[in-house]
Amino acid sequence: MTPMRPPLPLSSLLSFALVAFTIEFDNEAEHRLPHITTDQGGGRGGTLRGPWLVSLVMWVNCVQHLEQGSITARDLVRRARTKTNFHGMRRWGYIAIARDPADTRPRPPKADWLVTLTPAGRKAYATWKPLLKVIEDRWQKRFGPEAIERLRESLAAIVSEIDPGFPDCLPILGYGLFSRVSKLAAPRSDAAANGRHLPLSALLSRVLLAFGVEFERESPLSLALCANILRVLDENRIRVRDLPLLSGISKESIAMGMGILRKSALIVEEKDPSGGPWKIVRLTARGVAERQAGLRRIAEIETRWLSRFGAEAIRRLRESLEELAADGTTAHSPLFEGLEPYPDGWRAAVRKPRTLPHYPMVLHRGGYPDGS
Repeated sequence: MTPMRPPLPLSSLLSFALVAFTIEFDNEAEHRLPHITTDQGGGRGGTLRGPWLVSLVMWVNCVQHLEQGSITARDLVRRARTKTNFHGMRRWGYIAIARDPADTRPRPPKADWLVTLTPAGRKAYATWKPLLKVIEDRWQKRFGPEAIERLRESLAAIVSEIDPGFPDCLPILGYGLFSRVSKLAAPRSDAAANGRHLPLSALLSRVLLAFGVEFERESPLSLALCANILRVLDENRIRVRDLPLLSGISKESIAMGMGILRKSALIVEEKDPSGGPWKIVRLTARGVAERQAGLRRIAEIETRWLSRFGAEAIRRLRESLEELAADGTTAHSPLFEGLEPYPDGWRAAVRKPRTLPHYPMVLHRGGYPDGS
Protein backbone atom coordinates (compact mmCIF):
# COMPACT_ATOMS: atom_id res chain seq x y z
CA MET A 1 0.00 0.00 0.00
CA THR A 2 1.35 3.44 -0.95
CA PRO A 3 1.82 5.60 2.16
CA MET A 4 -0.37 8.68 2.34
CA ARG A 5 1.43 11.97 1.86
CA PRO A 6 0.93 14.66 4.50
CA PRO A 7 -1.46 17.43 3.43
CA LEU A 8 0.08 20.35 1.60
CA PRO A 9 0.37 23.66 3.46
CA LEU A 10 -2.57 26.01 3.14
CA SER A 11 -0.21 28.63 1.69
CA SER A 12 0.74 26.24 -1.15
CA LEU A 13 -2.91 25.56 -1.99
CA LEU A 14 -3.66 29.30 -2.05
CA SER A 15 -0.64 29.84 -4.27
CA PHE A 16 -1.67 27.15 -6.76
CA ALA A 17 -5.10 28.72 -7.21
CA LEU A 18 -3.81 32.29 -7.46
CA VAL A 19 -1.02 31.43 -9.90
CA ALA A 20 -3.36 29.40 -12.11
CA PHE A 21 -5.95 32.19 -12.18
CA THR A 22 -3.23 34.71 -13.03
CA ILE A 23 -1.72 32.66 -15.85
CA GLU A 24 -5.16 32.11 -17.35
CA PHE A 25 -5.83 35.85 -17.15
CA ASP A 26 -2.43 36.63 -18.68
CA ASN A 27 -2.91 34.19 -21.54
CA GLU A 28 -6.25 35.74 -22.44
CA ALA A 29 -4.90 39.30 -22.14
CA GLU A 30 -1.96 38.42 -24.39
CA HIS A 31 -4.37 36.98 -26.96
CA ARG A 32 -6.54 40.12 -27.00
CA LEU A 33 -4.03 42.96 -26.57
CA PRO A 34 -1.59 44.14 -29.26
CA HIS A 35 1.78 44.01 -27.55
CA ILE A 36 5.50 43.41 -27.83
CA THR A 37 7.65 40.69 -26.28
CA THR A 38 11.22 39.57 -26.90
CA ASP A 39 9.98 37.05 -29.47
CA GLN A 40 7.32 39.33 -30.94
CA GLY A 41 9.23 42.53 -31.58
CA GLY A 42 6.69 43.76 -34.12
CA GLY A 43 3.70 42.98 -31.94
CA ARG A 44 0.71 40.85 -32.82
CA GLY A 45 -0.74 41.58 -36.23
CA GLY A 46 2.45 42.11 -38.21
CA THR A 47 3.70 45.68 -37.96
CA LEU A 48 1.21 46.69 -35.25
CA ARG A 49 3.07 47.68 -32.10
CA GLY A 50 1.85 47.94 -28.54
CA PRO A 51 3.06 47.94 -24.95
CA TRP A 52 5.49 45.38 -23.56
CA LEU A 53 3.56 42.43 -22.19
CA VAL A 54 3.06 42.30 -18.41
CA SER A 55 1.00 40.30 -15.91
CA LEU A 56 -2.21 40.74 -13.92
CA VAL A 57 -0.43 42.33 -10.96
CA MET A 58 0.39 45.39 -13.07
CA TRP A 59 -3.31 45.89 -13.78
CA VAL A 60 -4.12 45.72 -10.07
CA ASN A 61 -1.25 47.87 -8.79
CA CYS A 62 -1.25 50.45 -11.56
CA VAL A 63 -3.47 50.62 -14.65
CA GLN A 64 -6.89 50.12 -13.09
CA HIS A 65 -6.44 53.23 -10.90
CA LEU A 66 -5.81 55.60 -13.81
CA GLU A 67 -9.14 55.48 -15.63
CA GLN A 68 -10.17 59.02 -14.62
CA GLY A 69 -6.96 60.71 -15.74
CA SER A 70 -3.73 61.84 -14.08
CA ILE A 71 -3.02 61.25 -10.41
CA THR A 72 0.17 61.66 -8.41
CA ALA A 73 2.50 58.74 -7.89
CA ARG A 74 1.79 58.98 -4.15
CA ASP A 75 -1.97 58.70 -4.73
CA LEU A 76 -1.47 55.75 -7.04
CA VAL A 77 0.40 53.85 -4.33
CA ARG A 78 -2.25 54.88 -1.81
CA ARG A 79 -5.09 53.57 -3.98
CA ALA A 80 -3.30 50.38 -4.94
CA ARG A 81 -1.98 49.85 -1.38
CA THR A 82 1.27 48.70 -2.92
CA LYS A 83 3.95 50.09 -5.20
CA THR A 84 4.00 49.44 -8.90
CA ASN A 85 7.15 49.31 -11.01
CA PHE A 86 6.97 52.95 -12.12
CA HIS A 87 10.11 52.87 -14.24
CA GLY A 88 9.08 49.61 -15.87
CA MET A 89 5.52 50.64 -16.63
CA ARG A 90 6.79 53.84 -18.24
CA ARG A 91 9.48 52.03 -20.20
CA TRP A 92 7.03 49.34 -21.30
CA GLY A 93 4.66 51.94 -22.72
CA TYR A 94 1.70 51.94 -20.30
CA ILE A 95 2.16 55.22 -18.43
CA ALA A 96 3.72 58.65 -18.71
CA ILE A 97 5.19 60.35 -15.63
CA ALA A 98 5.74 64.10 -15.60
CA ARG A 99 5.85 67.08 -13.26
CA ASP A 100 2.51 68.66 -12.46
CA PRO A 101 2.45 71.93 -14.46
CA ALA A 102 0.54 73.56 -11.61
CA ASP A 103 3.28 72.71 -9.10
CA THR A 104 5.56 75.77 -8.91
CA ARG A 105 8.18 74.28 -6.61
CA PRO A 106 11.61 74.18 -8.21
CA ARG A 107 12.17 70.48 -7.48
CA PRO A 108 8.97 68.71 -6.40
CA PRO A 109 9.48 65.16 -5.12
CA LYS A 110 8.82 62.35 -7.60
CA ALA A 111 5.92 61.21 -5.41
CA ASP A 112 4.09 64.40 -6.48
CA TRP A 113 4.66 63.89 -10.20
CA LEU A 114 1.61 62.98 -12.28
CA VAL A 115 1.03 59.49 -13.67
CA THR A 116 -1.12 59.20 -16.81
CA LEU A 117 -2.08 56.33 -19.09
CA THR A 118 -0.57 56.45 -22.57
CA PRO A 119 -2.73 55.54 -25.59
CA ALA A 120 -1.32 52.01 -25.32
CA GLY A 121 -2.13 52.04 -21.61
CA ARG A 122 -5.73 52.99 -22.37
CA LYS A 123 -5.98 50.06 -24.80
CA ALA A 124 -4.60 47.81 -22.09
CA TYR A 125 -7.16 49.21 -19.64
CA ALA A 126 -10.04 48.40 -22.01
CA THR A 127 -8.67 44.90 -22.58
CA TRP A 128 -7.95 44.03 -18.95
CA LYS A 129 -11.02 45.52 -17.26
CA PRO A 130 -13.49 42.70 -18.12
CA LEU A 131 -11.03 39.83 -17.82
CA LEU A 132 -11.27 39.14 -14.09
CA LYS A 133 -14.96 38.34 -14.56
CA VAL A 134 -14.26 36.43 -17.78
CA ILE A 135 -11.82 34.09 -16.03
CA GLU A 136 -14.00 33.67 -12.94
CA ASP A 137 -16.95 32.78 -15.19
CA ARG A 138 -14.77 30.17 -16.88
CA TRP A 139 -13.89 28.71 -13.49
CA GLN A 140 -17.57 28.50 -12.61
CA LYS A 141 -18.25 26.55 -15.81
CA ARG A 142 -15.19 24.34 -15.36
CA PHE A 143 -15.47 23.56 -11.64
CA GLY A 144 -19.15 24.31 -11.05
CA PRO A 145 -20.73 27.48 -9.63
CA GLU A 146 -21.22 25.84 -6.23
CA ALA A 147 -17.51 25.02 -5.90
CA ILE A 148 -16.45 28.57 -6.76
CA GLU A 149 -19.05 30.08 -4.47
CA ARG A 150 -17.84 27.89 -1.60
CA LEU A 151 -14.29 29.04 -2.29
CA ARG A 152 -15.34 32.69 -2.42
CA GLU A 153 -17.28 32.43 0.84
CA SER A 154 -14.43 30.68 2.66
CA LEU A 155 -11.92 33.28 1.45
CA ALA A 156 -14.23 36.22 2.28
CA ALA A 157 -14.64 34.90 5.82
CA ILE A 158 -10.87 35.17 6.31
CA VAL A 159 -10.55 38.51 4.47
CA SER A 160 -13.10 40.10 6.81
CA GLU A 161 -10.77 39.31 9.74
CA ILE A 162 -7.40 40.41 8.34
CA ASP A 163 -5.77 43.80 7.76
CA PRO A 164 -8.03 45.82 5.41
CA GLY A 165 -4.95 47.71 4.23
CA PHE A 166 -3.64 44.71 2.28
CA PRO A 167 -3.66 45.21 -1.51
CA ASP A 168 -5.74 43.19 -3.95
CA CYS A 169 -2.62 41.58 -5.37
CA LEU A 170 0.67 40.33 -4.04
CA PRO A 171 3.34 43.03 -3.83
CA ILE A 172 6.31 42.97 -6.14
CA LEU A 173 8.90 41.15 -4.04
CA GLY A 174 11.52 43.45 -2.56
CA TYR A 175 15.05 42.99 -1.24
CA GLY A 176 15.56 39.40 -0.11
CA LEU A 177 12.35 38.48 -2.01
CA PHE A 178 10.22 39.62 0.94
CA SER A 179 6.59 40.73 0.58
CA ARG A 180 6.70 44.40 1.59
CA VAL A 181 3.33 45.94 2.45
CA SER A 182 2.94 49.66 1.81
CA LYS A 183 2.16 51.89 4.77
CA LEU A 184 0.09 54.11 2.47
CA ALA A 185 -3.47 52.84 2.12
CA ALA A 186 -6.73 54.50 1.20
CA PRO A 187 -9.73 53.63 3.39
CA ARG A 188 -11.85 50.73 2.17
CA SER A 189 -15.61 50.56 1.99
CA ASP A 190 -17.29 47.97 4.19
CA ALA A 191 -18.03 45.84 1.13
CA ALA A 192 -14.39 45.88 0.04
CA ALA A 193 -13.19 45.19 3.57
CA ASN A 194 -15.27 42.04 3.98
CA GLY A 195 -14.43 40.86 0.47
CA ARG A 196 -17.82 39.68 -0.72
CA HIS A 197 -17.70 41.75 -3.91
CA LEU A 198 -13.99 41.41 -4.62
CA PRO A 199 -12.62 39.52 -7.61
CA LEU A 200 -11.56 35.97 -6.81
CA SER A 201 -7.92 36.83 -7.48
CA ALA A 202 -8.08 39.64 -4.90
CA LEU A 203 -9.54 37.31 -2.26
CA LEU A 204 -6.82 34.74 -2.90
CA SER A 205 -4.13 37.43 -2.86
CA ARG A 206 -5.18 39.01 0.43
CA VAL A 207 -5.39 35.72 2.31
CA LEU A 208 -2.09 34.45 0.91
CA LEU A 209 -0.38 37.77 1.64
CA ALA A 210 -1.62 37.65 5.24
CA PHE A 211 0.00 34.22 5.56
CA GLY A 212 3.23 35.43 3.93
CA VAL A 213 3.52 38.54 6.09
CA GLU A 214 2.99 36.50 9.25
CA PHE A 215 5.64 34.01 8.14
CA GLU A 216 8.15 36.72 7.31
CA ARG A 217 7.73 38.49 10.65
CA GLU A 218 9.30 35.41 12.22
CA SER A 219 11.72 34.27 9.53
CA PRO A 220 15.13 35.46 8.30
CA LEU A 221 14.11 34.20 4.85
CA SER A 222 11.10 35.06 2.73
CA LEU A 223 8.26 32.62 2.16
CA ALA A 224 8.94 32.84 -1.59
CA LEU A 225 12.44 31.47 -0.98
CA CYS A 226 11.44 28.83 1.55
CA ALA A 227 8.37 27.52 -0.25
CA ASN A 228 9.89 27.38 -3.72
CA ILE A 229 13.66 26.86 -3.60
CA LEU A 230 14.56 25.57 -0.12
CA ARG A 231 11.61 23.17 -0.33
CA VAL A 232 13.12 21.23 -3.25
CA LEU A 233 16.73 21.18 -1.97
CA ASP A 234 18.41 18.82 0.49
CA GLU A 235 21.89 17.50 1.27
CA ASN A 236 21.94 15.59 -2.02
CA ARG A 237 23.21 17.15 -5.21
CA ILE A 238 20.60 18.55 -7.60
CA ARG A 239 21.36 20.02 -11.00
CA VAL A 240 20.71 23.75 -11.06
CA ARG A 241 19.09 23.42 -14.48
CA ASP A 242 16.43 21.12 -12.95
CA LEU A 243 15.28 23.62 -10.31
CA PRO A 244 12.72 25.47 -12.50
CA LEU A 245 10.88 22.20 -13.22
CA LEU A 246 11.03 21.07 -9.59
CA SER A 247 9.90 24.42 -8.15
CA GLY A 248 7.58 25.82 -10.83
CA ILE A 249 9.39 29.17 -10.96
CA SER A 250 11.50 30.69 -13.72
CA LYS A 251 15.25 30.36 -14.12
CA GLU A 252 15.52 34.12 -13.48
CA SER A 253 13.78 33.66 -10.13
CA ILE A 254 16.03 30.73 -9.34
CA ALA A 255 19.11 32.86 -10.06
CA MET A 256 17.89 35.63 -7.73
CA GLY A 257 17.02 33.19 -4.97
CA MET A 258 20.27 31.26 -5.25
CA GLY A 259 22.22 34.47 -4.85
CA ILE A 260 20.49 35.13 -1.52
CA LEU A 261 21.00 31.55 -0.35
CA ARG A 262 24.70 31.60 -1.29
CA LYS A 263 25.22 34.87 0.55
CA SER A 264 23.60 33.35 3.64
CA ALA A 265 25.81 30.22 3.38
CA LEU A 266 22.75 27.99 3.07
CA ILE A 267 23.79 26.32 -0.20
CA VAL A 268 26.88 25.16 -2.00
CA GLU A 269 27.13 25.32 -5.78
CA GLU A 270 29.83 23.31 -7.48
CA LYS A 271 30.74 21.47 -10.63
CA ASP A 272 29.21 18.07 -11.15
CA PRO A 273 31.74 15.65 -9.55
CA SER A 274 30.77 13.02 -12.13
CA GLY A 275 32.16 15.27 -14.83
CA GLY A 276 28.85 16.43 -16.27
CA PRO A 277 28.55 19.91 -17.80
CA TRP A 278 25.96 21.16 -15.32
CA LYS A 279 26.39 22.92 -12.01
CA ILE A 280 24.92 21.15 -9.02
CA VAL A 281 23.62 22.55 -5.74
CA ARG A 282 23.06 21.14 -2.27
CA LEU A 283 22.13 22.48 1.15
CA THR A 284 24.76 23.08 3.80
CA ALA A 285 24.07 21.90 7.34
CA ARG A 286 22.87 25.41 8.08
CA GLY A 287 20.65 25.26 5.01
CA VAL A 288 19.10 21.98 6.16
CA ALA A 289 18.32 23.55 9.54
CA GLU A 290 16.77 26.62 7.91
CA ARG A 291 14.67 24.47 5.58
CA GLN A 292 13.32 22.52 8.53
CA ALA A 293 12.67 25.74 10.44
CA GLY A 294 10.79 27.21 7.47
CA LEU A 295 8.56 24.17 7.09
CA ARG A 296 7.91 24.24 10.83
CA ARG A 297 6.93 27.93 10.72
CA ILE A 298 4.47 27.28 7.91
CA ALA A 299 2.82 24.51 9.92
CA GLU A 300 2.75 26.66 13.08
CA ILE A 301 1.01 29.52 11.28
CA GLU A 302 -1.66 27.22 9.94
CA THR A 303 -2.19 25.87 13.47
CA ARG A 304 -2.53 29.43 14.78
CA TRP A 305 -5.04 30.19 12.05
CA LEU A 306 -7.21 27.33 13.29
CA SER A 307 -7.54 29.21 16.57
CA ARG A 308 -7.66 32.70 15.08
CA PHE A 309 -10.26 32.14 12.35
CA GLY A 310 -11.89 28.95 13.59
CA ALA A 311 -11.22 25.33 12.70
CA GLU A 312 -14.39 25.12 10.62
CA ALA A 313 -13.49 28.19 8.54
CA ILE A 314 -10.01 26.83 7.77
CA ARG A 315 -11.40 23.37 7.03
CA ARG A 316 -13.86 24.83 4.49
CA LEU A 317 -11.12 26.89 2.86
CA ARG A 318 -8.73 23.96 2.67
CA GLU A 319 -11.36 21.62 1.21
CA SER A 320 -12.40 24.18 -1.40
CA LEU A 321 -8.81 24.68 -2.49
CA GLU A 322 -7.99 20.96 -2.52
CA GLU A 323 -10.97 20.33 -4.80
CA LEU A 324 -9.57 22.76 -7.38
CA ALA A 325 -5.83 22.44 -6.92
CA ALA A 326 -5.09 18.91 -5.64
CA ASP A 327 -1.28 18.79 -5.38
CA GLY A 328 -0.59 21.56 -7.89
CA THR A 329 1.10 19.27 -10.44
CA THR A 330 0.33 18.64 -14.09
CA ALA A 331 -0.36 15.00 -13.28
CA HIS A 332 -3.09 15.62 -10.72
CA SER A 333 -4.27 19.24 -10.55
CA PRO A 334 -7.51 20.22 -12.35
CA LEU A 335 -6.16 23.78 -12.49
CA PHE A 336 -3.95 22.83 -15.44
CA GLU A 337 -7.06 22.28 -17.59
CA GLY A 338 -7.25 26.05 -18.10
CA LEU A 339 -3.55 26.74 -18.55
CA GLU A 340 -3.03 25.67 -22.15
CA PRO A 341 -1.74 28.82 -23.88
CA TYR A 342 -2.91 30.09 -27.24
CA PRO A 343 -0.64 28.79 -30.05
CA ASP A 344 0.81 32.27 -30.60
CA GLY A 345 1.31 32.94 -26.88
CA TRP A 346 4.77 33.15 -25.37
CA ARG A 347 4.05 30.32 -22.94
CA ALA A 348 3.39 27.99 -25.89
CA ALA A 349 7.06 28.33 -26.88
CA VAL A 350 8.60 27.51 -23.48
CA ARG A 351 8.92 24.29 -21.50
CA LYS A 352 5.69 23.39 -19.74
CA PRO A 353 5.87 23.36 -15.92
CA ARG A 354 5.39 20.22 -13.87
CA THR A 355 4.09 22.09 -10.86
CA LEU A 356 2.69 25.45 -9.92
CA PRO A 357 4.77 27.59 -7.53
CA HIS A 358 4.19 27.08 -3.81
CA TYR A 359 4.35 30.88 -3.40
CA PRO A 360 4.05 33.38 -6.26
CA MET A 361 7.39 34.81 -7.36
CA VAL A 362 6.18 38.29 -8.35
CA LEU A 363 9.20 40.21 -9.62
CA HIS A 364 9.82 43.69 -11.02
CA ARG A 365 10.24 42.05 -14.45
CA GLY A 366 6.51 42.33 -15.18
CA GLY A 367 4.77 40.80 -12.22
CA TYR A 368 4.40 37.26 -13.57
CA PRO A 369 3.48 34.80 -10.79
CA ASP A 370 6.29 32.40 -11.65
CA GLY A 371 8.90 35.13 -12.08
CA SER A 372 9.04 34.81 -15.89
